[in-house]
Amino acid sequence: MNDPLIQIIEHRDARSIGVISDTHGLLRPEAIDVLGGSKHIIHAGDIGDPAILDRLSEIAPVTAVRGNVDREVWAKNIPEINVLEVDGVSIYILHILLNLDLKPKAAGIDAVIYGHNHIPKQELKDGVLYFNPGSAGPRRFQLPVTVGKLIVQDGKIRGEVIQLFP
Repeated sequence: MNDPLIQIIEHRDARSIGVISDTHGLLRPEAIDVLGGSKHIIHAGDIGDPAILDRLSEIAPVTAVRGNVDREVWAKNIPEINVLEVDGVSIYILHILLNLDLKPKAAGIDAVIYGHNHIPKQELKDGVLYFNPGSAGPRRFQLPVTVGKLIVQDGKIRGEVIQLFP
């Protein structure tokens, strides 16, 4: 497992962070519309095409992790784990939640962002936000097509799942 990278961002106002996962090579215009205005974007893996990260970086700085299908040469430099700190809030990013190898609360993590199963979900466990934005790429099964937003303000973080298609 790669050592996590740590990026620190400090601002005084509320920060809107776009969250996308499981694009599998498809970046929908509707996802771009929702992510517009984000101060930062997180891609939680299964990117599928490096052009997706290039396009997202035209909107805002991007923090990404490699997913289990990101096996091509271009993906080798993308870490499996990343850590983003925004206004004192620590956000731990990985693709597969089952690979989480630490206790987030004990490690001072405020939110765990993940993808992989294409199921949008957010829950609070032991004071830590666990957030999966679902999949913004090709539809799987009967699951909705979704992205997410995180709002960081006053040292707190909250999430919102945004449905692009039912």
